[in-house]
Amino acid sequence: MSNRFKVAVVGATGAVGETMLSILAERKFPASEVIALASERSAGNKVDFGNHKLTIQDLATFDPTGVDFALFSAGGDISREYAPKFAAAGAIVIDNSSAFRMDADVPLVVSEVNPEALDSIPRGIVANPNCSTMQMVVALKPIHDAVGITRINVATYQSTSGAGRSGPEELGRQTAALLRFEDPNPTRFPVQIAYNLIPQIDSFTDNGYTKEEMKLVHETRKILGDASIQVNPTAVRVPVFFGHSEAVHLETRDKLTAAEARALLEKAPGIEVVDNPANGEWPTPVTHASGSDPVYVGRIREDISHPRGLSLWIVADNIRKGAALNAVQVAELLAAKRG
Repeated sequence: MSNRFKVAVVGATGAVGETMLSILAERKFPASEVIALASERSAGNKVDFGNHKLTIQDLATFDPTGVDFALFSAGGDISREYAPKFAAAGAIVIDNSSAFRMDADVPLVVSEVNPEALDSIPRGIVANPNCSTMQMVVALKPIHDAVGITRINVATYQSTSGAGRSGPEELGRQTAALLRFEDPNPTRFPVQIAYNLIPQIDSFTDNGYTKEEMKLVHETRKILGDASIQVNPTAVRVPVFFGHSEAVHLETRDKLTAAEARALLEKAPGIEVVDNPANGEWPTPVTHASGSDPVYVGRIREDISHPRGLSLWIVADNIRKGAALNAVQVAELLAAKRG
């Protein structure tokens, strides 16, 4: 890859933005320049980029002319306002918000699953899926290609970092308060999250499912290119700092044994199989996912309640593979096309 590219990271002070910068440096992305952008109140501050510091610039006054790739992680409203401006100036925008995911003319891409969707980017915008969708489809892609998936029942166990930097801060604060026998005082979440589970992420829709749950429905179908897949999700916030977990139960068109599924997953890109229950080996967010890049899969077994059923336990770092890493991987794929 001979070309070098001018890269902007929008939302550079957030947890995902900081991780995007870290991963760009770790993976030695071929950048001639990396620009950190955030709101006016952060302008002038410094942010880490490998062994260097970048001075944060004000997004509102920044001229995007000459930017090749713009990685956005600043929320849907910012993306809707600024992503089209960067695209109009010639940049390819890789957006981590939900603003454009379901637009028919915006590819929704997971690097290991549907890179061919990058062949057409009519608006100059590529969407990153929701973190819980991301890790699930990485694991389901080889199974769907082999035997077809007709139905997915999934319960997600999503860490507090999925709610932004304030999520883990509240978990830590509440845990400390409760150990001192003090009031946990919920502010970021509707009820206490420490030592608790909250069966609601985002607001409810008319069908009784939350917006977070419906993302799993619509995004899975779009990424796998199969609108017939039925998805029944339940999203739960759990008292974990980093790393989302999912209990996934599949119904397939053709029979696939657990051994066959395991063999497919062991060969699939981006996946690490950790599945030896007899020795207490199965993936967890703390011991495997946090700070790591792979999607981990374990508890692979045939569903005793369905003749063509499979059950999986899927774990990944929601900030890395669930957001920042995939955005960088998409940029790498696009850079390779140009270089």
